[in-house]
Amino acid sequence: MTTAPLDTDPATLQSLAHGPLGAAVLDIERAHAGLASFQVAHRTLAGAGPLINGDDANLFLGAPAMAYVLHLAATGSDRYAGALHTLDAVVAALTRRRLAAAHARIDKGRFTAFAEYDLLCGLTGIGALLLRRQPDGQELRRVLEYLVRLTEPLTGTEGESLPGWWVGHAPANNQAATPGGHANAGLAHGITGPLALLALAKRHGVTVDGHERGMYRILRWLDSIRQSDHHGTRWPRWVSKTGPAPTHSAAPSWCYGTPGIVRAQQLAALALGDDDRRRTAERALLYCLADSRQLNLLTNRGLCHGVGGLIRTVQRVAQDAETSLPFNIWLLSASERFLSAPAPEQPDFLEGAAGATLAFRSAEPDAACATDWDACLLLI
Repeated sequence: MTTAPLDTDPATLQSLAHGPLGAAVLDIERAHAGLASFQVAHRTLAGAGPLINGDDANLFLGAPAMAYVLHLAATGSDRYAGALHTLDAVVAALTRRRLAAAHARIDKGRFTAFAEYDLLCGLTGIGALLLRRQPDGQELRRVLEYLVRLTEPLTGTEGESLPGWWVGHAPANNQAATPGGHANAGLAHGITGPLALLALAKRHGVTVDGHERGMYRILRWLDSIRQSDHHGTRWPRWVSKTGPAPTHSAAPSWCYGTPGIVRAQQLAALALGDDDRRRTAERALLYCLADSRQLNLLTNRGLCHGVGGLIRTVQRVAQDAETSLPFNIWLLSASERFLSAPAPEQPDFLEGAAGATLAFRSAEPDAACATDWDACLLLI
């Protein structure tokens, strides 16, 4: 890799979410489809600079993010084989360090944090990469064992029993929302990220002691916070000591809303052979798609908070649904809602044009993706 310019922030250059690495995912998909040269993506990747590989590196930043993007580029070929071999070793070492810190935290009885366990910054995201790159390695098994341990209840400051994934801090976008901490339900930062990874690993034949027990702990908690009324079934974004977050004002997004939570539960139901749970989850998404009040809360095209993420989530749910027809019918009209939302100004993956374009193109009739680019979203 070449040295980054002095005035360029390495964390931006090496961000899968908000930097050139994420934009390169679209270039790679286009190259696999024969619509562009791989050199376009290669030039972007070559300018990333010396890779961040400290303990703050994660699926969306630094060496693991680069490994993920190169993995997509290498789909069906031996492209970047040497670089990927080196990065696999870097990611494995990073995983061991982060797991040691996580277990030490649990041993002391302290609350966790998003950065320890979640998809975007934590061990769930690293586990998603390991499932793709090193599915037979010990590091993936150790991550799964940690996630099972994460589901064990812990004792709060007043002697109360709390979910093991209870964080002592507030959601990043609302510092006053959860005094005393909270248990998060979202796919990006909450416990449905670990649930999806445990389910996907089980479907790939990778299990550890207590695997199903950990999944059922999460599912029972989701059942306990589920809300139903004439608008359908929903889950709050989080639960704090003052109660659940309001569901009526929550956008149906991939990152926090009903669609992402549904996909995680559908994957879990498939892994556990629970047809009733699968039907319940799928019905919840159909209610959501029929509720304009919820859909109108999506105000951009992005993957994280916008229509693009909803479209891709619905596609993945449809592929595994007991009855895919109603989801596919909705997808036929989804382009109008997508195009009516403001176009992203930045080329980013998670909230910008790259991710939105990938989602929109994948929803076109007879579209076929060359890569599982959305594996970093734990949709597959």
